[in-house]
Amino acid sequence: MPLTQKLMRKSGVIIGLFATFFFTQKSEAQTATELEQIGYLLSDALLYSEQYIIPATDAAVYQASTSWVNSPKKKSKWEVTLGLHTNVFFVPKSDRKFSIQNSDFQFFEIEGATSATVPTALGNGNQVYLVGDLGGEQIRLKTPKGIDQETVVYPYLSGAIELPYGFEFLARYSTKTKLKKGDYQVYGFGLKHNFSQYFPKIEAKNIYFSASAIYSKEDVSFDFLDINTAYGNLGINQLNGLVDTYHFQLSASKEFKKFELITNFIINRSSFQYIVSGETGSIEEVIPIQQVINDLLTQISKDKTNVLGEVSGRYQISKFYVQSSIAFGKFVNGNIGVQYQF
Repeated sequence: MPLTQKLMRKSGVIIGLFATFFFTQKSEAQTATELEQIGYLLSDALLYSEQYIIPATDAAVYQASTSWVNSPKKKSKWEVTLGLHTNVFFVPKSDRKFSIQNSDFQFFEIEGATSATVPTALGNGNQVYLVGDLGGEQIRLKTPKGIDQETVVYPYLSGAIELPYGFEFLARYSTKTKLKKGDYQVYGFGLKHNFSQYFPKIEAKNIYFSASAIYSKEDVSFDFLDINTAYGNLGINQLNGLVDTYHFQLSASKEFKKFELITNFIINRSSFQYIVSGETGSIEEVIPIQQVINDLLTQISKDKTNVLGEVSGRYQISKFYVQSSIAFGKFVNGNIGVQYQF
């Protein structure tokens, strides 16, 4: 059994014991049992959330990692570049679904089956019912849908200003993009330094090099489990993944008159945080469900390192530039943008 699954099962027991102990003097034995069952229910929700959302947050890192550097070439001091980009992320089939079976759960069972294939947040709209019994009341819910899109497209704005000594400040911002059953947003900033300026003979051949350090913040959210009980709604009907990513990028380019061919090597380190939210129910008067489950969600928060390659082409039309790129690694991500250089 995977370590995370063991931890989540243990968490369900802990919640149940905590609730039973806390309300010993105010509740009958039956109520204490129900509170313990709520703990198992939450443990199942945690187990499900890990397999459901992690493919989406992994994908979010790729979407935020590419097309940061328009050109490694050094520009004139205080020159400003503004751009409008469209990012296209290609959702891999392998990350669109996962399998569940009754033995995975402590509270729920799959209605009418012992196992099923369900979508991740990147998957389709297929759903199955999960059922359980809480104090003689049936809890029946649909598993969450995925975005049901083979590509994820979102626009964003980029900006850059050339600083002294070959440094360039970079920034990007996207408004919250509405996905089917979810939202996505990214913003960040960075600093690029051109170091081919120290090798005039290389620049004389229209070859340029730079290095960049970048920080970005990704926020991805999805509709999750809408669970109603006699105590009220559990308030876990939205699941958010918050990602802080630090990028390091090496760029090289060759200029052919008005066309520039650019290659990038990108390595990044991401920290993931997961939280549930939603309208709280009267159950919060008994157990602070959202606080407890958010504390437990730290068990699936892991730091990850990704390595990407990127190829980009940039064509000049007066002060306008048209640029497209393709990045590859675990995933494939495309980007096209139009920039104006002041």
